[in-house]
Amino acid sequence: MNFPDSTIFTFCLSLLKGVPFSKLVHIPRFAFRSDFVVVCVLILLPTRITAGDEFPTEIVDFVPAEKNPVFTAQGEGHWDTKIRERGWILREDGIYHMWFTGYNHGPMALGYATSRDGLNWTRHPQNPLYSDEWTEDMIVVRHGNTYYMFAEGLNDRTHMLSSSDRIHWEEHGKLDLRLASGEPLPDVAFGTPTAWFENGKWHLLYERNNDEAIWLATSTDLKVWRNVRDEPVMRPGPDAYDENYVAVNQILKYNDRYYMYYHGYGESVRNWTTNVATSTDLLHWKKYANNPILPADSNKSSGILVHDGTQYRLYTMHNEVHVHYPRRASSSR
Repeated sequence: MNFPDSTIFTFCLSLLKGVPFSKLVHIPRFAFRSDFVVVCVLILLPTRITAGDEFPTEIVDFVPAEKNPVFTAQGEGHWDTKIRERGWILREDGIYHMWFTGYNHGPMALGYATSRDGLNWTRHPQNPLYSDEWTEDMIVVRHGNTYYMFAEGLNDRTHMLSSSDRIHWEEHGKLDLRLASGEPLPDVAFGTPTAWFENGKWHLLYERNNDEAIWLATSTDLKVWRNVRDEPVMRPGPDAYDENYVAVNQILKYNDRYYMYYHGYGESVRNWTTNVATSTDLLHWKKYANNPILPADSNKSSGILVHDGTQYRLYTMHNEVHVHYPRRASSSR
């Protein structure tokens, strides 16, 4: 029996998306003849190779560590009764440095802990390190001998701090964020700041109005930030795992491509999910076909990758810190 090319192509694409054959009721069971299978292989093989090149297994396929969580809030009676949203981990000279947000029925404050293995953590005795301004959902970028922290402040307005020792932080105030025209950004919430420095320019991916979409701005002086364009570079959906909200947690450059690790929320899923997208220019993003990269029902979010000297680990940090290892070890850094 002969089948039109369109039927064969539809069937093959369904296999690529993981649709069970039993659901393809319009294709008879005896369609599995040798020439049909050959056609599917010829169609799918280049696609799978391309997908593998764009989304290497070692940075998208993770399994949880045997003992999780590796870090939690201290609980009632402490300044960090709870921790929330994205914290940040840097590994330098064999030591893991973690900043996190703690609170006790009040303003969000900055905590700090260190570890030799990324699993067993020691809190700094001076915690909280900084509580003058509401500080949560932070990222820390080292540039030269200075550490820059970009964080959400009160009412989800992003502010910046700097430090020379990771412990003492100087406040620099709310970011001066502008439209592509140079006009001031309207007075809206803008948070979950994710900063990236490259070729003499700072890049900032941020969300507005509680994760409604993601925008990109740049700066050369850390003082004035201007949208690259006033349209978002990523919107929610169309799939259920991020159909309502999206926000970036980290940008990673790997094999000459950019990877965005972001969290999303879908009303039908009713959980925050951890997801990946890729780009070659920070403007045009392609979402990973197998998102979310952690089970949707696990409610693990605020994910970032940290290289441990051998491979990347995936940490999720809301509302406790969990670590995940690559299912297959990385062959390159």
